[in-house]
Amino acid sequence: MTTIRCKGVLFDLDGVLADSTPAVARVWTVWANKYGFDPEETVRRAHGRPSLTTIRELLPDADHAAENRFVERMEIEDTEDVVALPGAVKLLQALPANQWTVVTSCTRPLALVRLRVAGLPIPARLVTSNDIINGKPNPEPYLKGAEILGIPAADCIVVEDAPAGIRAGKAAGASVLALQTTERDSLLREAGADWIVKDCDSVRLFGSTHNGEISLTLSGSA
Repeated sequence: MTTIRCKGVLFDLDGVLADSTPAVARVWTVWANKYGFDPEETVRRAHGRPSLTTIRELLPDADHAAENRFVERMEIEDTEDVVALPGAVKLLQALPANQWTVVTSCTRPLALVRLRVAGLPIPARLVTSNDIINGKPNPEPYLKGAEILGIPAADCIVVEDAPAGIRAGKAAGASVLALQTTERDSLLREAGADWIVKDCDSVRLFGSTHNGEISLTLSGSA
């Protein structure tokens, strides 16, 4: 069993706390078919990044804001199969409320919908695509997450499932715990993950100290 220490925990949302994979795949498949793109490749490209980034890459001359509203509306309406991933609720409830937050590539309305539908605790403040200029793999989202906790990024653990998010966490100066919920271990390691475990159920709060340090134990780490 591995023990890691930090002062703050920054969680990605989709694929880390909530399983929205079927809904995301349905929405991006509809969008891809609308424009004749390969659905599987479009879904993979969209994962872990702001939807606007994918839209701009694939449709450089389109009305990006209008397309993004279309995708967001579909995602907000499609909440079927959106559930909390194993261990997520228990872990969030165990952590001190002022020492964790969510850093997601979702828009704020979509993030709040998914947190509520999945029955997950909602942090007082979170970081969404509405709060940043540069999305993952840029470090800005995780730097912003550390800032709202008032904790240096170097003292935080980022919990991610996507290579883009892992790279964002590492670029921010944080250590990264990767979950095997979405990608192969080889891609997680290539992106720079410091530890790899199955899901949040493999993470336990071991304790916290008077100086705000949190100890987490990892079971079955790869």
